[in-house]
Amino acid sequence: MIKKKITPYYLIGVILLVILAILFTFPLYWIVTGAFKTAASINAPSPEWWPGKWVLDNFRTLMGSQKAPLWEIALPFGSNFTEDGGPLILSSGPVVPASIRWMLNTVFMSVMAMVLTCITATMAGYVLAKKRFFGRVLLFSLIVCAMALPKQVILIPLIREMSTLNLYDSIWAVIFPTVGWPFGVFLMKQFSEGIPGELIEAARIDGASELKTFNSIVVPMVKPGIGALAIFTFINNWNDYFMQLIMLSSTKHLTISLGIAKLQAENSTDFGLIMAGATLAAAPILMIFLAFQKYFTQGIAMGAVKG
Repeated sequence: MIKKKITPYYLIGVILLVILAILFTFPLYWIVTGAFKTAASINAPSPEWWPGKWVLDNFRTLMGSQKAPLWEIALPFGSNFTEDGGPLILSSGPVVPASIRWMLNTVFMSVMAMVLTCITATMAGYVLAKKRFFGRVLLFSLIVCAMALPKQVILIPLIREMSTLNLYDSIWAVIFPTVGWPFGVFLMKQFSEGIPGELIEAARIDGASELKTFNSIVVPMVKPGIGALAIFTFINNWNDYFMQLIMLSSTKHLTISLGIAKLQAENSTDFGLIMAGATLAAAPILMIFLAFQKYFTQGIAMGAVKG
């Protein structure tokens, strides 16, 4: 085994990386430890780097403020079948602290948006990369242009569309507008460009259907891109406070970010409550990133080589 020579430049690089890692992880450390501090420790003139006394008061406040059903499965567009125009509820769970319901709402919203976006973006990216049809270049140009549009420009049409479909103030009003994410189509189109055309032609000669070709050849070859897109989509929807604020209003439909903001308005400036909610909200993002980390790094590396 050849031992790598340790040079001064190598040591300087390692030291800089360690310093940067500490700087980037310190806010997360401060939030997690602050969630277990007392109000006096959080507001102390001199910072308390490690909790002198670990308490659960902030989490008790977060869990005990409001109540809501644990789940409430509503049929999309089901309001068309009810007399009062309300949602058609298929199932409703037991009453629990509202913060648990908010967390489930956020997880459901982010996971559903992630799955649907990955499916539609992978299909659209493959078609734009490997199919030849009239208007393909124009369609892709429109998708690229849509990436430059700020969300505020299309906000009013989206609200009117969700209201017309009777989806406003439901979790679906946040999910459906993100399914056709232009960046996702652009990303998967770039990955699909690397699929050898000979493999697709060989599958056609062997009699494989279009669906079989897509599932057996295209999806495995663009899996790193799907993993990277899954992380991007999940985090983007989890942190999309603006869209959630506009589309959701009922207590039982709030996400964890909106719920914490609502509790904050009721409890004045309670930094312990904010940190407890932020700790609860950060846990799923960390788990998703760790689960898809391999695909994320592969996707970034492959995208850099192609670029």
